Amino acid sequence: MGFFHQLHHEHPARYDQMFPYLWIYTGVLALAGLLMSMYSGENILHGLYLIITTEDALITDYVLVAGPGAALVNSAIVTAIAICALDVADDTLNGMTLVEMGLMSGFSLFGKNFFNIWPILAGTWLYTKLRRQPLAGNIGIGLMATALAPIVSYIGLDNGWGGPIEGMLVGMAIGFIMPPLAAYTYRIQNGMNLYNVGFACGLVAFICVPLMASMGADPTTHYRWARGYNLPFGILLGVMCAALIVIGLFFSKKPIWASWAGYRRLLQTSGRAPSDYLRMFGPAPVLINAGVNGLIGMACILLSGGDLNGPTVGGILTIMGFSAFGKHAFNIVPVMAGVALGSVVMEWSLTDSAVQLACLFCTTLAPISGYFGWLYGVLAGFLHSSVVLYTGSPVAGMNLYNNGFSGGLVAIVLYPAILAIARHRKPVLQDEDYFDQLEGDRPVMPPEPKELKEE
Repeated sequence: MGFFHQLHHEHPARYDQMFPYLWIYTGVLALAGLLMSMYSGENILHGLYLIITTEDALITDYVLVAGPGAALVNSAIVTAIAICALDVADDTLNGMTLVEMGLMSGFSLFGKNFFNIWPILAGTWLYTKLRRQPLAGNIGIGLMATALAPIVSYIGLDNGWGGPIEGMLVGMAIGFIMPPLAAYTYRIQNGMNLYNVGFACGLVAFICVPLMASMGADPTTHYRWARGYNLPFGILLGVMCAALIVIGLFFSKKPIWASWAGYRRLLQTSGRAPSDYLRMFGPAPVLINAGVNGLIGMACILLSGGDLNGPTVGGILTIMGFSAFGKHAFNIVPVMAGVALGSVVMEWSLTDSAVQLACLFCTTLAPISGYFGWLYGVLAGFLHSSVVLYTGSPVAGMNLYNNGFSGGLVAIVLYPAILAIARHRKPVLQDEDYFDQLEGDRPVMPPEPKELKEE
Protein backbone atom coordinates (compact mmCIF):
# COMPACT_ATOMS: atom_id res chain seq x y z
CA MET A 1 0.00 0.00 0.00
CA GLY A 2 1.33 3.43 -0.98
CA PHE A 3 3.16 5.79 1.36
CA PHE A 4 0.59 8.56 0.94
CA HIS A 5 -2.20 6.08 1.57
CA GLN A 6 -0.65 4.93 4.85
CA LEU A 7 -0.07 8.53 5.82
CA HIS A 8 -3.59 9.77 5.25
CA HIS A 9 -5.80 6.76 6.07
CA GLU A 10 -6.50 6.02 9.69
CA HIS A 11 -9.39 3.68 8.96
CA PRO A 12 -8.87 1.97 5.60
CA ALA A 13 -12.07 1.18 3.74
CA ARG A 14 -12.70 -2.18 2.17
CA TYR A 15 -11.72 -1.23 -1.37
CA ASP A 16 -8.48 0.47 -0.41
CA GLN A 17 -6.90 -2.87 -1.23
CA MET A 18 -7.39 -1.77 -4.87
CA PHE A 19 -4.31 0.46 -4.66
CA PRO A 20 -1.71 -2.26 -5.29
CA TYR A 21 -3.66 -3.49 -8.30
CA LEU A 22 -3.91 0.02 -9.72
CA TRP A 23 -0.13 0.28 -9.47
CA ILE A 24 0.22 -3.08 -11.20
CA TYR A 25 -1.93 -1.75 -14.04
CA THR A 26 0.30 1.32 -14.24
CA GLY A 27 3.36 -0.92 -14.36
CA VAL A 28 1.85 -2.94 -17.21
CA LEU A 29 1.35 0.24 -19.24
CA ALA A 30 4.93 1.35 -18.59
CA LEU A 31 6.37 -2.08 -19.38
CA ALA A 32 4.38 -2.30 -22.61
CA GLY A 33 5.67 1.13 -23.57
CA LEU A 34 9.28 0.18 -22.91
CA LEU A 35 8.95 -3.06 -24.89
CA MET A 36 7.35 -1.28 -27.84
CA SER A 37 10.06 1.39 -27.81
CA MET A 38 12.77 -1.27 -27.85
CA TYR A 39 11.06 -3.00 -30.77
CA SER A 40 10.62 0.18 -32.81
CA GLY A 41 13.89 1.82 -31.76
CA GLU A 42 12.20 5.05 -30.68
CA ASN A 43 13.58 7.45 -28.07
CA ILE A 44 11.03 7.64 -25.25
CA LEU A 45 12.39 10.86 -23.72
CA HIS A 46 12.26 12.63 -27.06
CA GLY A 47 8.79 11.24 -27.59
CA LEU A 48 7.59 12.56 -24.23
CA TYR A 49 9.01 15.97 -25.15
CA LEU A 50 7.03 15.91 -28.40
CA ILE A 51 3.87 14.95 -26.51
CA ILE A 52 3.99 17.89 -24.09
CA THR A 53 4.92 20.41 -26.79
CA THR A 54 2.20 19.43 -29.26
CA GLU A 55 -1.31 20.85 -29.49
CA ASP A 56 -3.69 18.24 -28.16
CA ALA A 57 -7.03 19.10 -29.77
CA LEU A 58 -9.07 16.21 -31.12
CA ILE A 59 -7.82 14.14 -32.77
CA THR A 60 -4.15 14.13 -31.73
CA ASP A 61 -2.89 10.57 -31.65
CA TYR A 62 0.22 10.42 -29.47
CA VAL A 63 1.14 7.15 -31.19
CA LEU A 64 1.57 9.10 -34.42
CA VAL A 65 3.17 12.13 -32.74
CA ALA A 66 5.73 10.32 -30.59
CA GLY A 67 5.47 6.56 -31.19
CA PRO A 68 3.62 3.82 -29.29
CA GLY A 69 6.28 3.48 -26.60
CA ALA A 70 6.23 7.12 -25.55
CA ALA A 71 2.42 7.20 -25.73
CA LEU A 72 2.11 4.24 -23.36
CA VAL A 73 4.73 5.63 -20.97
CA ASN A 74 2.86 8.96 -20.91
CA SER A 75 -0.29 6.98 -20.11
CA ALA A 76 1.52 5.24 -17.26
CA ILE A 77 2.79 8.55 -15.83
CA VAL A 78 -0.64 10.20 -15.97
CA THR A 79 -2.25 7.13 -14.40
CA ALA A 80 0.33 7.23 -11.60
CA ILE A 81 -0.47 10.90 -11.00
CA ALA A 82 -4.17 10.04 -10.79
CA ILE A 83 -3.54 7.24 -8.27
CA CYS A 84 -1.42 9.55 -6.09
CA ALA A 85 -4.09 12.25 -6.27
CA LEU A 86 -6.78 9.84 -5.08
CA ASP A 87 -4.46 8.60 -2.34
CA VAL A 88 -3.51 12.05 -1.06
CA ALA A 89 -7.16 13.17 -1.18
CA ASP A 90 -8.16 10.20 1.00
CA ASP A 91 -10.85 9.46 -1.57
CA THR A 92 -13.19 6.54 -1.02
CA LEU A 93 -12.47 3.89 -3.60
CA ASN A 94 -15.34 2.34 -5.53
CA GLY A 95 -16.45 1.57 -9.07
CA MET A 96 -15.96 5.18 -10.11
CA THR A 97 -12.28 4.82 -9.21
CA LEU A 98 -11.90 2.26 -12.00
CA VAL A 99 -13.73 4.61 -14.34
CA GLU A 100 -11.23 7.33 -13.54
CA MET A 101 -8.35 4.96 -14.19
CA GLY A 102 -9.80 4.00 -17.56
CA LEU A 103 -10.35 7.62 -18.54
CA MET A 104 -6.95 8.89 -17.40
CA SER A 105 -4.96 6.04 -18.93
CA GLY A 106 -7.03 5.91 -22.11
CA PHE A 107 -7.10 9.60 -22.92
CA SER A 108 -3.40 9.91 -22.10
CA LEU A 109 -2.91 8.21 -25.46
CA PHE A 110 -4.52 11.14 -27.28
CA GLY A 111 -4.80 14.45 -25.50
CA LYS A 112 -3.84 14.32 -21.83
CA ASN A 113 -0.26 14.42 -20.69
CA PHE A 114 1.68 14.81 -17.47
CA PHE A 115 2.08 18.55 -18.17
CA ASN A 116 -1.36 19.86 -19.16
CA ILE A 117 -3.47 18.19 -16.43
CA TRP A 118 -1.89 19.96 -13.45
CA PRO A 119 -3.60 23.39 -13.67
CA ILE A 120 -7.05 21.79 -13.79
CA LEU A 121 -6.28 19.60 -10.78
CA ALA A 122 -4.96 22.68 -8.95
CA GLY A 123 -8.20 24.51 -9.70
CA THR A 124 -10.26 21.72 -8.17
CA TRP A 125 -8.02 21.73 -5.09
CA LEU A 126 -8.51 25.51 -4.79
CA TYR A 127 -12.28 25.07 -5.04
CA THR A 128 -12.32 22.65 -2.13
CA LYS A 129 -10.19 24.99 -0.03
CA LEU A 130 -12.29 28.08 -0.64
CA ARG A 131 -15.55 26.16 -0.18
CA ARG A 132 -14.11 24.32 2.82
CA GLN A 133 -15.07 20.97 1.34
CA PRO A 134 -13.02 17.78 1.50
CA LEU A 135 -10.85 17.09 -1.51
CA ALA A 136 -12.13 13.51 -1.40
CA GLY A 137 -15.23 13.35 -3.54
CA ASN A 138 -14.15 16.33 -5.64
CA ILE A 139 -10.82 15.00 -6.84
CA GLY A 140 -12.58 12.54 -9.15
CA ILE A 141 -14.36 15.42 -10.88
CA GLY A 142 -11.03 17.20 -11.19
CA LEU A 143 -9.44 14.18 -12.82
CA MET A 144 -12.25 13.82 -15.32
CA ALA A 145 -12.28 17.58 -15.98
CA THR A 146 -8.83 17.16 -17.54
CA ALA A 147 -10.86 16.47 -20.68
CA LEU A 148 -10.28 20.19 -21.26
CA ALA A 149 -6.50 19.83 -20.98
CA PRO A 150 -6.08 20.74 -24.70
CA ILE A 151 -7.14 24.28 -23.77
CA VAL A 152 -4.26 24.45 -21.30
CA SER A 153 -1.84 23.18 -23.93
CA TYR A 154 -3.09 25.54 -26.62
CA ILE A 155 -2.80 28.63 -24.45
CA GLY A 156 0.30 27.54 -22.56
CA LEU A 157 2.29 26.76 -25.72
CA ASP A 158 1.63 30.29 -27.00
CA ASN A 159 0.15 29.37 -30.36
CA GLY A 160 -0.33 33.02 -31.33
CA TRP A 161 -2.31 33.85 -28.21
CA GLY A 162 -1.59 33.48 -24.52
CA GLY A 163 1.37 31.92 -22.75
CA PRO A 164 2.30 29.60 -19.87
CA ILE A 165 0.86 31.83 -17.14
CA GLU A 166 -2.40 32.40 -19.01
CA GLY A 167 -2.68 28.67 -19.71
CA MET A 168 -2.22 27.85 -16.05
CA LEU A 169 -4.81 30.43 -14.92
CA VAL A 170 -7.41 29.27 -17.45
CA GLY A 171 -6.82 25.65 -16.45
CA MET A 172 -7.27 26.52 -12.78
CA ALA A 173 -10.51 28.35 -13.58
CA ILE A 174 -11.78 25.26 -15.40
CA GLY A 175 -10.91 22.99 -12.49
CA PHE A 176 -12.56 25.42 -10.09
CA ILE A 177 -15.97 25.53 -11.76
CA MET A 178 -16.28 21.88 -12.75
CA PRO A 179 -17.41 20.32 -9.41
CA PRO A 180 -20.62 22.41 -9.07
CA LEU A 181 -21.30 22.29 -12.81
CA ALA A 182 -20.95 18.51 -13.01
CA ALA A 183 -23.31 18.10 -10.06
CA TYR A 184 -25.94 20.13 -11.91
CA THR A 185 -25.59 18.50 -15.32
CA TYR A 186 -25.85 15.05 -13.76
CA ARG A 187 -29.44 15.83 -12.77
CA ILE A 188 -30.66 17.13 -16.09
CA GLN A 189 -29.54 14.00 -17.96
CA ASN A 190 -31.60 11.66 -15.78
CA GLY A 191 -28.74 9.19 -15.40
CA MET A 192 -28.95 8.26 -19.09
CA ASN A 193 -25.55 9.62 -20.15
CA LEU A 194 -22.65 7.93 -18.36
CA TYR A 195 -20.17 10.60 -19.50
CA ASN A 196 -21.78 13.33 -17.43
CA VAL A 197 -18.54 15.26 -16.91
CA GLY A 198 -18.00 15.15 -20.67
CA PHE A 199 -21.29 16.97 -21.12
CA ALA A 200 -20.29 19.56 -18.51
CA CYS A 201 -16.89 19.99 -20.18
CA GLY A 202 -18.63 20.54 -23.51
CA LEU A 203 -20.63 23.41 -22.03
CA VAL A 204 -17.46 24.99 -20.66
CA ALA A 205 -15.68 24.55 -24.00
CA PHE A 206 -18.57 26.25 -25.81
CA ILE A 207 -17.88 29.32 -23.66
CA CYS A 208 -14.06 29.19 -23.54
CA VAL A 209 -13.35 28.70 -27.24
CA PRO A 210 -15.49 31.63 -28.52
CA LEU A 211 -13.95 33.86 -25.84
CA MET A 212 -10.48 32.81 -26.95
CA ALA A 213 -11.39 33.42 -30.59
CA SER A 214 -12.75 36.86 -29.72
CA MET A 215 -9.40 37.71 -28.16
CA GLY A 216 -7.43 36.74 -31.23
CA ALA A 217 -6.92 33.01 -30.86
CA ASP A 218 -7.44 30.75 -33.83
CA PRO A 219 -7.63 27.13 -32.59
CA THR A 220 -7.98 24.60 -35.37
CA THR A 221 -9.09 20.99 -35.37
CA HIS A 222 -6.38 18.42 -36.14
CA TYR A 223 -6.62 14.85 -37.40
CA ARG A 224 -3.47 13.00 -36.41
CA TRP A 225 -4.36 9.35 -36.77
CA ALA A 226 -1.87 6.45 -36.65
CA ARG A 227 -2.27 3.32 -38.75
CA GLY A 228 -0.49 0.00 -38.91
CA TYR A 229 -0.47 -0.88 -35.19
CA ASN A 230 -3.32 -3.41 -35.12
CA LEU A 231 -1.08 -6.36 -34.34
CA PRO A 232 0.89 -5.02 -31.33
CA PHE A 233 -2.10 -3.27 -29.78
CA GLY A 234 -4.34 -6.23 -30.57
CA ILE A 235 -1.99 -8.57 -28.71
CA LEU A 236 -1.69 -6.16 -25.77
CA LEU A 237 -5.45 -5.68 -25.42
CA GLY A 238 -6.27 -9.33 -26.07
CA VAL A 239 -3.89 -10.55 -23.37
CA MET A 240 -5.14 -7.92 -20.93
CA CYS A 241 -8.82 -8.77 -21.50
CA ALA A 242 -8.22 -12.53 -21.31
CA ALA A 243 -6.24 -12.07 -18.10
CA LEU A 244 -9.09 -10.09 -16.50
CA ILE A 245 -11.62 -12.80 -17.37
CA VAL A 246 -9.38 -15.59 -16.07
CA ILE A 247 -8.63 -13.70 -12.84
CA GLY A 248 -12.32 -12.98 -12.30
CA LEU A 249 -13.27 -16.62 -12.79
CA PHE A 250 -10.42 -18.51 -11.16
CA PHE A 251 -8.44 -16.21 -8.86
CA SER A 252 -11.05 -14.12 -7.07
CA LYS A 253 -11.32 -16.30 -3.95
CA LYS A 254 -14.81 -17.36 -5.05
CA PRO A 255 -16.15 -20.54 -6.68
CA ILE A 256 -16.28 -20.27 -10.44
CA TRP A 257 -20.05 -20.70 -10.42
CA ALA A 258 -20.46 -17.81 -7.96
CA SER A 259 -18.34 -15.45 -10.09
CA TRP A 260 -20.24 -16.39 -13.22
CA ALA A 261 -23.60 -16.09 -11.47
CA GLY A 262 -22.63 -12.60 -10.29
CA TYR A 263 -21.74 -11.62 -13.85
CA ARG A 264 -25.08 -12.92 -15.12
CA ARG A 265 -26.87 -10.81 -12.50
CA LEU A 266 -24.81 -7.81 -13.56
CA LEU A 267 -26.02 -8.29 -17.14
CA GLN A 268 -29.61 -7.83 -15.96
CA THR A 269 -29.04 -4.28 -14.69
CA SER A 270 -29.89 -1.17 -16.71
CA GLY A 271 -26.60 0.62 -16.08
CA ARG A 272 -28.41 3.87 -15.26
CA ALA A 273 -26.07 6.20 -13.36
CA PRO A 274 -25.11 5.77 -10.66
CA SER A 275 -24.61 2.01 -10.94
CA ASP A 276 -21.54 1.03 -8.95
CA TYR A 277 -21.04 -2.55 -10.02
CA LEU A 278 -18.07 -3.02 -7.72
CA ARG A 279 -20.23 -2.42 -4.67
CA MET A 280 -23.28 -4.18 -6.09
CA PHE A 281 -21.59 -7.40 -7.19
CA GLY A 282 -18.00 -7.42 -5.93
CA PRO A 283 -14.73 -7.55 -7.91
CA ALA A 284 -15.04 -10.92 -9.69
CA PRO A 285 -18.05 -10.08 -11.92
CA VAL A 286 -16.57 -6.63 -12.61
CA LEU A 287 -13.29 -8.16 -13.82
CA ILE A 288 -15.17 -10.55 -16.10
CA ASN A 289 -17.30 -7.69 -17.37
CA ALA A 290 -14.25 -5.53 -18.10
CA GLY A 291 -12.57 -8.32 -20.05
CA VAL A 292 -15.68 -9.12 -22.10
CA ASN A 293 -16.39 -5.46 -22.85
CA GLY A 294 -12.79 -4.88 -23.90
CA LEU A 295 -13.01 -7.75 -26.38
CA ILE A 296 -16.28 -6.37 -27.73
CA GLY A 297 -14.72 -2.95 -28.24
CA MET A 298 -11.69 -4.44 -29.99
CA ALA A 299 -13.89 -6.59 -32.22
CA CYS A 300 -15.96 -3.54 -33.12
CA ILE A 301 -12.88 -1.74 -34.44
CA LEU A 302 -11.20 -4.67 -36.19
CA LEU A 303 -14.33 -6.11 -37.82
CA SER A 304 -15.26 -2.70 -39.23
CA GLY A 305 -11.82 -2.31 -40.81
CA GLY A 306 -10.70 0.32 -38.31
CA ASP A 307 -7.36 1.00 -36.65
CA LEU A 308 -6.04 0.18 -33.21
CA ASN A 309 -4.08 3.27 -32.21
CA GLY A 310 -3.99 5.86 -29.44
CA PRO A 311 -7.59 7.11 -29.70
CA THR A 312 -9.25 3.73 -30.29
CA VAL A 313 -7.21 1.92 -27.63
CA GLY A 314 -8.07 4.81 -25.33
CA GLY A 315 -11.73 4.29 -26.14
CA ILE A 316 -11.50 0.58 -25.36
CA LEU A 317 -9.76 1.31 -22.03
CA THR A 318 -12.56 3.75 -21.25
CA ILE A 319 -15.19 1.10 -21.92
CA MET A 320 -13.28 -1.30 -19.67
CA GLY A 321 -13.18 1.32 -16.92
CA PHE A 322 -16.92 1.93 -17.16
CA SER A 323 -17.44 -1.82 -16.85
CA ALA A 324 -17.39 -1.06 -13.12
CA PHE A 325 -19.99 1.66 -13.49
CA GLY A 326 -22.84 0.99 -15.89
CA LYS A 327 -21.64 -0.74 -19.06
CA HIS A 328 -22.07 -4.40 -19.95
CA ALA A 329 -22.44 -6.47 -23.10
CA PHE A 330 -26.24 -6.35 -23.17
CA ASN A 331 -26.54 -2.56 -23.01
CA ILE A 332 -23.57 -1.47 -25.15
CA VAL A 333 -24.02 -3.71 -28.20
CA PRO A 334 -27.41 -2.20 -29.24
CA VAL A 335 -25.96 1.33 -29.13
CA MET A 336 -22.94 0.22 -31.19
CA ALA A 337 -25.36 -1.40 -33.63
CA GLY A 338 -27.10 1.97 -33.97
CA VAL A 339 -23.84 3.56 -35.12
CA ALA A 340 -23.31 0.70 -37.59
CA LEU A 341 -26.84 1.23 -38.91
CA GLY A 342 -26.06 4.91 -39.43
CA SER A 343 -23.14 3.99 -41.66
CA VAL A 344 -25.54 2.18 -43.99
CA VAL A 345 -27.90 5.10 -44.62
CA MET A 346 -25.64 8.13 -44.08
CA GLU A 347 -22.79 9.62 -46.09
CA TRP A 348 -19.91 8.50 -43.91
CA SER A 349 -18.07 5.24 -43.33
CA LEU A 350 -17.29 3.20 -40.24
CA THR A 351 -13.62 3.50 -41.18
CA ASP A 352 -13.65 7.30 -40.73
CA SER A 353 -11.58 8.25 -37.70
CA ALA A 354 -14.32 10.20 -35.91
CA VAL A 355 -16.83 7.42 -36.56
CA GLN A 356 -14.49 4.78 -35.15
CA LEU A 357 -14.40 6.78 -31.93
CA ALA A 358 -18.18 7.14 -32.05
CA CYS A 359 -18.50 3.34 -32.30
CA LEU A 360 -16.72 3.06 -28.96
CA PHE A 361 -17.79 6.15 -27.04
CA CYS A 362 -21.44 5.91 -28.09
CA THR A 363 -21.67 3.44 -25.21
CA THR A 364 -22.11 6.48 -22.98
CA LEU A 365 -25.80 5.99 -23.86
CA ALA A 366 -25.85 2.37 -22.66
CA PRO A 367 -28.41 3.17 -19.88
CA ILE A 368 -31.01 4.04 -22.53
CA SER A 369 -30.60 0.57 -24.00
CA GLY A 370 -30.50 -1.09 -20.59
CA TYR A 371 -33.52 0.67 -19.14
CA PHE A 372 -35.87 1.21 -22.06
CA GLY A 373 -34.89 -1.73 -24.27
CA TRP A 374 -32.53 -2.55 -27.11
CA LEU A 375 -34.62 -0.83 -29.81
CA TYR A 376 -34.23 2.48 -28.03
CA GLY A 377 -30.53 1.74 -27.66
CA VAL A 378 -30.20 1.30 -31.42
CA LEU A 379 -32.06 4.59 -31.92
CA ALA A 380 -29.78 6.36 -29.45
CA GLY A 381 -26.66 5.08 -31.22
CA PHE A 382 -28.11 6.03 -34.62
CA LEU A 383 -28.72 9.61 -33.51
CA HIS A 384 -25.44 9.89 -31.67
CA SER A 385 -23.43 8.78 -34.71
CA SER A 386 -24.41 11.95 -36.56
CA VAL A 387 -24.63 14.44 -33.71
CA VAL A 388 -21.10 13.69 -32.52
CA LEU A 389 -19.62 14.49 -35.94
CA TYR A 390 -20.68 18.13 -35.58
CA THR A 391 -20.35 18.95 -31.89
CA GLY A 392 -16.54 18.95 -31.94
CA SER A 393 -16.10 21.62 -34.63
CA PRO A 394 -17.52 24.65 -32.74
CA VAL A 395 -15.08 24.01 -29.88
CA ALA A 396 -12.16 23.17 -32.20
CA GLY A 397 -11.68 19.77 -30.58
CA MET A 398 -10.80 21.29 -27.21
CA ASN A 399 -13.13 18.92 -25.31
CA LEU A 400 -11.64 15.43 -25.36
CA TYR A 401 -14.94 14.00 -24.10
CA ASN A 402 -16.80 15.19 -27.18
CA ASN A 403 -18.87 12.00 -27.26
CA GLY A 404 -19.95 12.72 -23.70
CA PHE A 405 -21.21 16.12 -24.76
CA SER A 406 -23.11 14.83 -27.78
CA GLY A 407 -24.37 11.89 -25.73
CA GLY A 408 -25.77 14.35 -23.20
CA LEU A 409 -27.59 16.24 -25.94
CA VAL A 410 -29.08 13.01 -27.29
CA ALA A 411 -30.09 11.86 -23.80
CA ILE A 412 -31.77 15.17 -22.95
CA VAL A 413 -33.78 15.13 -26.18
CA LEU A 414 -34.49 11.41 -26.37
CA TYR A 415 -35.46 10.91 -22.72
CA PRO A 416 -38.79 12.85 -22.78
CA ALA A 417 -39.61 11.40 -26.20
CA ILE A 418 -39.22 7.87 -24.88
CA LEU A 419 -41.31 8.68 -21.82
CA ALA A 420 -44.11 9.82 -24.10
CA ILE A 421 -44.16 6.27 -25.48
CA ALA A 422 -43.30 4.28 -22.35
CA ARG A 423 -44.24 6.37 -19.31
CA HIS A 424 -44.49 3.31 -17.07
CA ARG A 425 -40.73 2.90 -17.45
CA LYS A 426 -39.87 6.32 -15.99
CA PRO A 427 -36.81 5.95 -13.75
CA VAL A 428 -36.36 7.74 -10.45
CA LEU A 429 -32.95 9.31 -9.96
CA GLN A 430 -30.92 7.97 -7.10
CA ASP A 431 -29.75 10.61 -4.63
CA GLU A 432 -26.61 8.76 -3.50
CA ASP A 433 -23.42 10.64 -4.27
CA TYR A 434 -20.88 8.88 -6.49
CA PHE A 435 -18.28 9.03 -3.78
CA ASP A 436 -20.14 8.55 -0.47
CA GLN A 437 -19.01 5.47 1.38
CA LEU A 438 -21.80 3.00 2.00
CA GLU A 439 -22.45 1.92 5.56
CA GLY A 440 -20.29 -1.10 6.31
CA ASP A 441 -18.71 -0.71 2.86
CA ARG A 442 -20.13 -4.00 1.63
CA PRO A 443 -21.34 -4.92 -1.87
CA VAL A 444 -25.05 -4.23 -2.24
CA MET A 445 -27.31 -6.42 -4.33
CA PRO A 446 -29.31 -4.67 -7.06
CA PRO A 447 -33.06 -4.17 -6.55
CA GLU A 448 -35.38 -7.01 -7.43
CA PRO A 449 -37.42 -6.85 -10.64
CA LYS A 450 -40.51 -6.02 -8.59
CA GLU A 451 -38.85 -2.92 -7.18
CA LEU A 452 -37.70 -1.86 -10.63
CA LYS A 453 -41.26 -2.08 -11.82
CA GLU A 454 -42.45 0.08 -8.94
CA GLU A 455 -39.91 2.76 -9.87
